[in-house]
Amino acid sequence: MLNPSPGSVATCREGGTRKKREGMEGLAIRGAIAVVVSLLVAIRAFKHGSLSKSGAFMGFLVLSIHIAASYRFGAIILAFFFTSSKLTKMGEDKKRGADDSFKVGGQRNWIQVLSNSGIATILLVAVGYLTGWKDVCLDSKESSLVTCLMGGIIGHYACCNGDTWSSELGMLSDAQPRLITTFKTVPKGTNGAVTVSGLIAAAAAGSVVGLTFILVGLLTASCNVDVALKQLLVLPLSMLAGVIGSLIDSLLGATMQFSGFCYVRKKVVGKPGPTVKKIAGVHILDNNGVNLVSILLSTLLTSIACLYIF
Repeated sequence: MLNPSPGSVATCREGGTRKKREGMEGLAIRGAIAVVVSLLVAIRAFKHGSLSKSGAFMGFLVLSIHIAASYRFGAIILAFFFTSSKLTKMGEDKKRGADDSFKVGGQRNWIQVLSNSGIATILLVAVGYLTGWKDVCLDSKESSLVTCLMGGIIGHYACCNGDTWSSELGMLSDAQPRLITTFKTVPKGTNGAVTVSGLIAAAAAGSVVGLTFILVGLLTASCNVDVALKQLLVLPLSMLAGVIGSLIDSLLGATMQFSGFCYVRKKVVGKPGPTVKKIAGVHILDNNGVNLVSILLSTLLTSIACLYIF
């Protein structure tokens, strides 16, 4: 049996130490950039009413972690935030008249920020630690755990973006929404209501996440040609994740979240009352709870899918 020479062992150790040092240096550079970019984004979002004070602070922390850990996933959360914020502000008068929970500018607090990014942040830190804070490709042969975790992050934001796009654009559609559990027509703003345009929007939103992952990855991740080409499969995967995430959210909204029509206020409300006629659901989860559960399920499904695809 051959034993490695002391020289070869020392060389391996030096190589490992060098890679670790390079990874930490990259983390430090990204960290400095992350603080500046995240601060500017948080201030802008607060001034434009997209985030409350607590939301801006939490957004700063979450975005800083994303950019510091990976430019690619930092780009994904920025794509999600800016596109969803823009769509939320579209047709505000129309949405205000239909939805009791409507907020001008779609202002989000720290709980809403965390419910839409908390799981991905934990997974991202784990990926960074396992990869030595270097950007890598989805490749189960290299690491099934890292591939699983990265797939979960993609599914997480595909679900978040898909749900937001489908809800915001669905509210602006002229089509009458249908409850996902019965397919009966219901008023706009009803939890669990879906439209064809909303589902198309969810697919487009998921595609934005996948396309961002692929394009930024071309600049930041190094892998062989075969593995690099396989990353293109992220696009249909994220598109499907956007639709499935939106459907899961709608199913939970129709069953676990109360929706009723108030005859006095002439709009859909989320709590029972003497002037409210029930449309669907029971008062178990609020909107943040529904989002969290749908994100968790979408993250899990996409993680498993990535193990088989990549």
